[in-house]
Amino acid sequence: MCHASHHLVVVIHPHLPLEGLFPLPVILDNAPIRPFPNPALVPSATLPKLPWEPSSYSVFGKDIYSFLGYEIKIQESIDSYAAIVWPGAIALGQYLENNQQEFNLRDKAVLELGAGTGLLSIMACLLGGWVTATDLPDVLGNLKCNLLSNTRNRCRYVPQVAALDWGENVAETYPQSVYRYDYVLAADVVYVHKYLDELLNVMKHFVQPGTTLLWSNKYRFRSDLTFTEKFKDAFKTTLLAEFPDTDVKIFMATAKDNQ
Repeated sequence: MCHASHHLVVVIHPHLPLEGLFPLPVILDNAPIRPFPNPALVPSATLPKLPWEPSSYSVFGKDIYSFLGYEIKIQESIDSYAAIVWPGAIALGQYLENNQQEFNLRDKAVLELGAGTGLLSIMACLLGGWVTATDLPDVLGNLKCNLLSNTRNRCRYVPQVAALDWGENVAETYPQSVYRYDYVLAADVVYVHKYLDELLNVMKHFVQPGTTLLWSNKYRFRSDLTFTEKFKDAFKTTLLAEFPDTDVKIFMATAKDNQ
């Protein structure tokens, strides 16, 4: 069971050297090498050239979660939507923990869209996945910090981090012939923003035959329902779970036969 305790703290991190920080996946227990892309080769915007250190946050929080017997510590900030843990990530992580036989991430290539703080990607790593966490370039620093500090010496693979702007030409940046994933995860990526159509196109790009998309979202606005209808038109979909207390729903989607 995944749960969290909350502590407001002030955290100052030392400089984290980026060179060599995200090598090719480290594989333990003689796990097979899978022919999936090395995210280190994703565009130069993927990694900033300077070591990351926290900017000046008005409030900097640390949430502590328990998952698979591990303690996960997440650095948060109120300064950005991407620096807050949202309920969809918690719900999907809990669902994956409780349904490991149906959704076995072990040795699977996993992509997260809009990873934010990285909680869901961390959970996917702990479940044995080879994870690539993506988000906008300006939030990758905190994402990397959370991923590394919570997966080091715990996981079969070193998680990868890559920049992904939904408004850019994803087909050019991430050609389907190279970037193929078993699972695509997305949590609370649908809210009031102007890139909902672009997000759907990104989902369609990465969901190829053989790929399973798991999308978890808290329903807040009318636009969420509009997106859901377009989502159902774009994929074969199944509603896996609903959580009335948090208004979160989890959908599974796969490519239609004509895709």
